[in-house]
Amino acid sequence: MQQQPYNQQNQQVSMPQPPDILSTKDLSYIDDMLSWNLLAMKKAHFAAMHCQDASVKNALEKCGQMHQNHYNKILNHLQAHLQTQPGSQQNQQFM
Repeated sequence: MQQQPYNQQNQQVSMPQPPDILSTKDLSYIDDMLSWNLLAMKKAHFAAMHCQDASVKNALEKCGQMHQNHYNKILNHLQAHLQTQPGSQQNQQFM
């Protein structure tokens, strides 16, 4: 292995745009984000259904709606990305 000068070893090359592939770790994180938002939405809805204070109930419902919106935004972004990719008909069958 050739030794490079010290200043060249620590230079990072910036990417002009992200790659067109998702790693296993990326997919795992996206799955986690969807799961977290879905669970938070369900918990907020459950708590709101069992709450007697109207102002707390409204806050919980608003919280649940926020998580549902986040879930839908992530899902819509993924679906839009799949539709713009080559072979998108094959990819859609896995959604």
